[in-house]
Amino acid sequence: MARNMQSTKNFNLDQYQVQKTNKVLRVLIYIGLVLWALIDLFPVYWMFTFSLKSNEEVYGTNVMGLPKDWLWSNYQTAMTTGNMPLYFLNSVIVTVSSIAICLVAAMMATYALTRIIWKGSKTMNAFFMLGITIPIHSSIVPIFITLSKLKMVNSYWAMIIPYSAFSLAMAILICTGFMNDIPKDLDEAAYIDGCTLWQTFIKIIVPLMKPALATISIYTFLQCWNELMFAQSFISKKQFKTLPVGIQALSGQHTTDWGPIGAALVIATFPTLLVYVFMSKSIQESFIAGAVKG
Repeated sequence: MARNMQSTKNFNLDQYQVQKTNKVLRVLIYIGLVLWALIDLFPVYWMFTFSLKSNEEVYGTNVMGLPKDWLWSNYQTAMTTGNMPLYFLNSVIVTVSSIAICLVAAMMATYALTRIIWKGSKTMNAFFMLGITIPIHSSIVPIFITLSKLKMVNSYWAMIIPYSAFSLAMAILICTGFMNDIPKDLDEAAYIDGCTLWQTFIKIIVPLMKPALATISIYTFLQCWNELMFAQSFISKKQFKTLPVGIQALSGQHTTDWGPIGAALVIATFPTLLVYVFMSKSIQESFIAGAVKG
């Protein structure tokens, strides 16, 4: 049996060496990865070229190719006629505020649920997790009635509060997985050194939760930045509208100039790409950390 195990081990090693040094296989893998990258990047290319074309090219004469005339004026039209700077600023205010509230609330709630011993913590955690099962747009009517009675309709809070609330359940779930893997000996050592409950939370727990915070930030950003139904239902005043509502307003009832709409889409998508480029490393580290800890 030992001889058979040794021969099997040698066979596996030889097979691994063959696969590792097989140039044809490596070339095929690289070709597949390049094709996959091109497929993923094509929508970005199409949207950018779409934003620089006239209606004639968009409607069929030049759908896939580069613009014959690079109409950079479409961006000027989107910025002036479409009022994109105001909508962009509103989206930034709403998104950043929602992320900040969600991060603080999720971290504090998770710390209370996982590190502090009190009766009813498991029940409260299950109550928070119910938020994951509720479709966000199924609650438009009750939220609108509540906001109307509180006189919060047509304000930033009409979007910030619902966005933060519906992102909280997933944020607590993410934080719980990370916080449970932090040894409680660190808390005890901090108490021995004279740290209070708040000092332990801020100086010990929060710095160790950076990968989870990055994950929650990107998740909440995507939830808030691209949301349309709440923003359209709770906001009717122009000064509080966000980018998705502003882009929708560019479409005319009878005729539509698609170039400025494409330019507005590029403006709305650009921050998402930037967030991914600068925070993708933190997201990958959070996945790796979760896999190692599990």
